[in-house]
Amino acid sequence: MSAAASVIPRRPASTARRWQPWVRAAVGAGILVLMIAVAGAEPFLRGLAAISAPAVLAAFALAAVATMAATWRWRLLAGRLGLDLGWRAALAAYYRSQFLNTVLPGGVIGDVDRAVSHGRTVDRVAQAARAVAAERAAGQAVQLTLAVVVLAAVGSWAYAPALVVLAGVILAGAIVVATSRRLRAMLARELEILRGAFGSIRTVVCVSLASTVVVAGHVATFLVACAAVGVDPGADRVAAAAVIAVLASSIPLNIAGWGPREGAAAWAFGAAGVGAAAGIAAATAFGVLAALAVAPGAVVVAVSLMRRRRLERERRRNS
Repeated sequence: MSAAASVIPRRPASTARRWQPWVRAAVGAGILVLMIAVAGAEPFLRGLAAISAPAVLAAFALAAVATMAATWRWRLLAGRLGLDLGWRAALAAYYRSQFLNTVLPGGVIGDVDRAVSHGRTVDRVAQAARAVAAERAAGQAVQLTLAVVVLAAVGSWAYAPALVVLAGVILAGAIVVATSRRLRAMLARELEILRGAFGSIRTVVCVSLASTVVVAGHVATFLVACAAVGVDPGADRVAAAAVIAVLASSIPLNIAGWGPREGAAAWAFGAAGVGAAAGIAAATAFGVLAALAVAPGAVVVAVSLMRRRRLERERRRNS
């Protein structure tokens, strides 16, 4: 929810807000340094060495399916808010967003870019930001729900701490909102505006289905990473450990996606009996595969920059 909420336009950022992405990246870097100090570099090197052409191709295919599902979700909610958003432009923007989230600190800058770019195109930045916020929030809500269902279905006390943490996060968020009149008023105002986006059962079902496909694509990619490093993806409780690691990837305290994911994978795979080192190796391989899978976004960024420079040259010649 914090990642989605950050795309809603606010007053000009203070110095503290401008430093937030770098603080988040510093936290992620600190987690990585701590893990290397405790577990050594070998699990990370093992994950890097495990990358192969078949694994990369599988990651590309899974990312394409997940990105199309996420694009459908975005277009559906944007349309419900009265915004025009074509398939080709939306798909390119989503790949660009994922690429920027992967290479820039904080993990949300790509969503900000996607919201602002679309908003300027339709001359409705605030409404476009709400569409992106709603789309990200819906995705994270479904991911959280699926994680709880999977962990509960596993029925192992080993994962009880994860359920406690998830419950604690939800409770803490509820307490923060309940004790802040300003947050309650802001949330009520935004929910009233967004009621139109989720105003039908069909929309809720479609958004939930798209979000499930997205989560399944990410978890499947993590299982590909498991197979690459020599962990049997079909082994007991490995899939649940992968769900935990993927859920940790959405925590906006990372450096280009790294940090909490590796820490959560170490704990989850240790709880699954596979070993913390195997979890770190799988998370490392997943991080590389996920970055390569959104490489088309780099092409979109390059094309956008070349187009902008061409338009600037034409404007200077005509002025």
